[in-house]
Amino acid sequence: MQKKTGKVKWFDTAKGFGFVVDDEGGPDILLHANVLRNFGRSSVAEGTEIEIVVVASERGQQASEIVSMAQPDSVPENALRGLEEAGIDLSTLSEHSKLTPARVKWFDKVKGFGFLNVFESTEDIFVHAEVLRAYGISELQQSEAVTIRTASGPRGKLAVEIRSWDFAAESKA
Repeated sequence: MQKKTGKVKWFDTAKGFGFVVDDEGGPDILLHANVLRNFGRSSVAEGTEIEIVVVASERGQQASEIVSMAQPDSVPENALRGLEEAGIDLSTLSEHSKLTPARVKWFDKVKGFGFLNVFESTEDIFVHAEVLRAYGISELQQSEAVTIRTASGPRGKLAVEIRSWDFAAESKA
């Protein structure tokens, strides 16, 4: 066993696995969905920086544990430009507003969007795949817990920031 760092090459939740490119070179490292779930995530976006414990198997190297996974500190430049072009008023978002706990109502990776509900509310909050990618998430699973910031759009509220459930607790530490 050894610790390695790398970037997620790809991860497919339907297949239940993906691969990490080792920063030091060499063969790709298998990342299984169970290892990701043990870290509290159901998906991970391509290019996410990750530190893992790697073990050798008959089929090559595979991750046995995730030590850490980079979470973007802020929105990548131009990541939400499409939302602004669609007439969504991002000025309603305060950078100092609190992340709000929410649960995934449904998300369709093929359509590229879905809906969330803030805890104790039935109001639908739209979430687009571009927002997920901006924060290192490739897709969401029904009933998954997340934390979000919202803005007002022409058709109601939408998520303009989305983080893993434990991000808010980690950022307070």
